Amino acid sequence: MLDINKLTEICNKFGCRITPECSLSEYVTFRFGGNCRALISINSADSAVGILRYLRTENIKYFVLGRGSNVIVPDEGFDGVVLLFGSDFANIEVIGNTIKCDAGALLASACVHAQQSGLAGMENLFGIPGTVGGALYMNAGAYDSEMADVVLSAEYIDENCEKRFITRENMELSYRHSIFSGKNLVITSVTVGLAEGNPDIIRENMTACMNKRRSKQPLEFPSAGSTFKRPEGSYASLLIEQCGLKGLTCGGAMVSEKHSGFVINKGYATSADVLELCGKVQQIVKEKTGYVLELEPVVLK
Repeated sequence: MLDINKLTEICNKFGCRITPECSLSEYVTFRFGGNCRALISINSADSAVGILRYLRTENIKYFVLGRGSNVIVPDEGFDGVVLLFGSDFANIEVIGNTIKCDAGALLASACVHAQQSGLAGMENLFGIPGTVGGALYMNAGAYDSEMADVVLSAEYIDENCEKRFITRENMELSYRHSIFSGKNLVITSVTVGLAEGNPDIIRENMTACMNKRRSKQPLEFPSAGSTFKRPEGSYASLLIEQCGLKGLTCGGAMVSEKHSGFVINKGYATSADVLELCGKVQQIVKEKTGYVLELEPVVLK
């Protein structure tokens, strides 16, 4: 059973902010979802270790949240503690041709630091709306680039609440997957290695990448980004469009008319709306094409 007073005491020990019964709607890019029992803003690897040790010892359910750009929070909320790896844990340090980022640093911020330092290699990742830790967790990517192309190493907390170090060769990186996926491992920092480049050209490439996103993706609506993983042999957006599902709605959720790979929140969607719509899309695509679409966002349980 969660003892809020005890948890608050531990958070105070590490200087972490805690908000009991916190609404998660403002912490996820879909902009809906219920409350968690408590939200804790992590400020260091040491505080993460200390708080995780307590939660795991007491068998208290928890979830590590970054920018919330790949998460669906149920309307009824989450009966556990959310550890927010955000602005309190977002240091970025440029060392030669490498950049070391706290897990809560925004990926876009890391890309800007790279550009300002004349380091090339992250341009196509600019605009992915997540943290560096979250990006490595799922090996995020866009436009033929992914985290696997630039990551050198990472630091993480293992199942026994011990700090560990891992290099890229041991990360099991593949399409939207890493060794961290679905495991009780918590990334605390990520180091990327880049090549020297011209800052002006890097900026131009980043701008072109963002303009491409704006022209093709429904960034004006809340969403969780690409809603379905790319099935082997095809593309989710292509299959959905071929099935005539653009504009399909359930309550306040809609398959984007701009990019069929996105399910968007028209402004009043609930988690139930989105999950019902995703289920319909999956069913129709399977019946008409034989392809099985898998959700890309994590559904908080």
